[in-house]
Amino acid sequence: MRFSEAMQSVTRDGGDWRATVSDDWLQGRSAFGGLQSALALRAMRELVPADMPLRSLQTTFVAPVPAGTVSIRAQRLRAGRSVIQLEASLHDGEQTLCRLVGVFGNARPSVLDFQPVQPPVTSTTAQELHYVEGRMPAFTQHFSARWLRGDLPFSGGQQRASVLQLSLRDEGPVDETHVLAFADFIPPIALSMFAAPTPGSSLTWMLELLRDRYDDLDMDDWRVDANLIAARDGYTNQSVMLWGPHGEPVALSRQSMVVFG
Repeated sequence: MRFSEAMQSVTRDGGDWRATVSDDWLQGRSAFGGLQSALALRAMRELVPADMPLRSLQTTFVAPVPAGTVSIRAQRLRAGRSVIQLEASLHDGEQTLCRLVGVFGNARPSVLDFQPVQPPVTSTTAQELHYVEGRMPAFTQHFSARWLRGDLPFSGGQQRASVLQLSLRDEGPVDETHVLAFADFIPPIALSMFAAPTPGSSLTWMLELLRDRYDDLDMDDWRVDANLIAARDGYTNQSVMLWGPHGEPVALSRQSMVVFG
């Protein structure tokens, strides 16, 4: 199932929504985090004007989201003149699996207008991630990923910064849900410091969007600049800057993760 097909599976179910998570989007026992957030965002999007941009999305991963049908609940928390805040959650029966808060906001007049500039990166030893069934998370088969800087997972490295070039095997146009998929692809950098497979997972994820539209971008050659900020007591903190195919600043990301090792 392509990413866009997973998004199209989000349908109304009474006052809630339901969606399908296929096996090829799993990350161990649970669905890929970027997919979880995108499914919830699809439901949120039906409660706000179509032209109101998403400004930020906060996600807390509560329990594994297995393959199959997942229930989605969404509601408005507050609607102001320029900003609407919503809450959404994924459920299996009464069990909450993932909880999100999304903030949508119209543009405001401002004298301030500046954006990050993509720094150059030189790579003489780019490493491509090749999908191997049974040895890698299933969702990675939907991406093409090259490490321009940093170490591959479980390579016993020491670098705390990584730069990836990413493409998503899907059909356009690009929208805000694809941004979530690109921003959440990179695994915990801490896993690259282990020489053997070690479990890890995300606890919370904060994403801030820097653009109002994405349909002018392609699916190929996005860039992820990631930094491991801290690691202690089995928890790690990682930041990401996401760039579009031509160096456009797209999103800022911060994650709190658990590494079991």
